[in-house]
Parts: sequence; structure tokens; C-alpha cells
Amino acid sequence: MIVRAAYVTAPLLVLAYGVIRIIDGFDGSRGPGPAWTIGHLAFLAALALFIVIFRDMWRILGRTRLATAHLVVGIAGIACAATQFVIDIAIGFMAADHAAMGPLFEQVQAVPGAQLVIYDAGPFLFYVAQLALVVHLATRGHVTLWTPALVAVDLALPLVDKDLMSVGAFFLLVSFWPLARRSTPAARPTLVRA
Repeated sequence: MIVRAAYVTAPLLVLAYGVIRIIDGFDGSRGPGPAWTIGHLAFLAALALFIVIFRDMWRILGRTRLATAHLVVGIAGIACAATQFVIDIAIGFMAADHAAMGPLFEQVQAVPGAQLVIYDAGPFLFYVAQLALVVHLATRGHVTLWTPALVAVDLALPLVDKDLMSVGAFFLLVSFWPLARRSTPAARPTLVRA
């Protein structure tokens, strides 16, 4: 039941983050404040659910070496992205206003390796693994070919414009729906009556 809920709830939380992010920008800047914090907490919750999702995909794929590699890369990416969001929340609490956030982010990014691991390459691993797992599922016949196509659209839209993240999350929800239905508990064997 938790796995099924994760496939639906994770995209909805990403959608919520995208909408809250847009609302947070209505005043011309994003953060600090309640919208900044709530949006980031929503995305953190989504990342936690993606661990459940990735693990289920790994299970469906038979725990092969390739699937295990995708899982490990995905969890590493989730850890990097989660670190970024925790830092964002902490800076939101520390800064008096939006202008004060910039120097705090610069301090974090000045730490050797932080820019690469926490902001650039690290979180990207999450998205690469997500697409790789779904493509792997499609090549093994566990999902249709449109599933990785929709996931690719979800991943591409924020690269075009971050305000399209909510639209991408809708595509992700549609792509995950068959997996949510598949991840129901196994049916109990029924007795055959003579």
C-alpha cells in the first residue's frame, strides 16, 4: 500500500512544490518565508518517496546488477538533492530577507566540492537514474514505451522554465499510474472448488 501511494503522492508533492514556488515569486523574489519553507518541505517529502519508488522499480526489474546500479545512483542523487533542499530551508530561516539569502548561499557554495556535489552534478544523478529505471522497465516489457517518454517530458520541462515544473509533475503522475496499479499487494490464492 505504501509503494502504491508513493507512485501517486511523489508527483503530487512535486506539483505542489512547483505551484508554491510560483506563488512565492508573486512578490518578485523567492524566499524566505512560509511559502519557501513549505514548498521545500514538500519536495523533500517527494524525494523520500522516490526512494520507495526506486526500490520498487529495482524489485520489479529482478534486482539485477544494472537495476542495482540505477538504484545506487538514484539514491546518491536523492541524497545530494535532499542536502540542497535542507540547506535552502536552513538559509530561509537564517536570512532576514531575500537579499540576505545570497551571501549565505555563497558561503555554502564556497566550500570545496559543494557546488559540484550539492548543486550541479549530484542532484542530476537523481533524474538520470529515474529515467534509466523507467527505460529499463520499458525494455523489459514492464511498462509501455510512453512511460519513459512522459518521464522524459517531466524532466525536460523544468530545464525550459522552472515554472513548468508543475506541468511536468502531471506528466510524471500519468507515467507512474500504471506502476501504482501494478504495485498492489499480491492477491491471495483462491481455493478452486470442485
